[in-house]
Amino acid sequence: RMRSYPDAAYRDVTAPNADTLYTTTWIDVSKEPMILSLPDMKGRYALFPMLDGWTNVFQVPGKRTTGTKAQTYAITGPGWSGELPPGVTEYKSPTGLVWILGRIYCTGTPEDYKAVHALQDKISVVPLSAYGKPYTPAPGAVDPAIDMKTAVREQVNALDAAAYFKLFAELLKGNPAAAADAPALEKLAKIGVVPGQDFDAAKLDPAVAKGLAGAPKPAQDLIMDWMKAGIAAGDFRLEHGWLFTTKTGLYGTNYVQRALITAIGLGANRPEDAVYPTSEGPEIAAKYSGEKRYAMRFEKGQLPPVNGFWSLTMYDENYFFVDNPLNRYTLSQRNKLKANPDGSVDLYIQNESPGKDKESNWLPAPKGPFVLMMRLYWPKEEKPSILDGSWKVPGVKEAN
Repeated sequence: RMRSYPDAAYRDVTAPNADTLYTTTWIDVSKEPMILSLPDMKGRYALFPMLDGWTNVFQVPGKRTTGTKAQTYAITGPGWSGELPPGVTEYKSPTGLVWILGRIYCTGTPEDYKAVHALQDKISVVPLSAYGKPYTPAPGAVDPAIDMKTAVREQVNALDAAAYFKLFAELLKGNPAAAADAPALEKLAKIGVVPGQDFDAAKLDPAVAKGLAGAPKPAQDLIMDWMKAGIAAGDFRLEHGWLFTTKTGLYGTNYVQRALITAIGLGANRPEDAVYPTSEGPEIAAKYSGEKRYAMRFEKGQLPPVNGFWSLTMYDENYFFVDNPLNRYTLSQRNKLKANPDGSVDLYIQNESPGKDKESNWLPAPKGPFVLMMRLYWPKEEKPSILDGSWKVPGVKEAN
């Protein structure tokens, strides 16, 4: 249960947010169902996406889909059948591994922190066999062999092909592939990866073993280059210097799209719940720098069209928050933004204050390079909408 927003000293996760407090759990439903109980959110925006072992968001209870009243769900694993208590809704997980990545909107004031903490404390996850009874989970075992310091992506990239496919084969046992993955499973069988079986690189034909040994680096390059290649494929959009995708949360057989999102934005929502336009510069060839001053103008009535909320976040070049005199990392609809006489709204993006009269609309930047990220939670589906391209994020322009 995350209790507060991170500050500029936080370095655990890149691109942290200062809009929602996370309430998150990993569960194993391969042995028995787990019961998730959510309290009455009293109209507050919240969502609890459930990701399977393949990072597909297979269910997402929350304000958009199921409302904000108290709710109880049984998350059941592959092949489970049985009786559930009355008032409990079943959500079938395709895999034994499930990640619930809950987000609750919070303004970040002491009063609102207190209100959200009270909601977080009422959220519970218990095994079906313990539902309705006093329950104390078994103490967790800490494995000192697990590296808790090196970034996960770096650990995955450091695996050689034999170690990678050995782990993949092990994970396949409790996290079966989807029916649509049949052609991919046929290909995997040719290199000895078969669902339910261990992978042994020693049994491979020498030529196959040699090919696999050389695979990791080109595969990683292909994945990380997909953001640009994906524009031509239609999986990413580049508009006014903003790069984003509306293909997240459900991937089907688009394996490279899923791999890239997992590498740079693990836990991404379905687009109906959130879209994340990101900009490293006013145009492809130019990067932002705190040595310059920028402005982002929303014409009258053209603020981001959302049912949830929107925000604009400032990051340094490594996607971390930027220390500044206002302790302000985002601008959003909860700021009292000043409009121009014609009804338009200018956001000032620069290192030094634009002046007291404009500070309400100021997003402080570092002195060096920086990155901007927008979050549109529950974007409107009727026009104008970012989902169908009828609303576009305005460009950030260098100010005079």
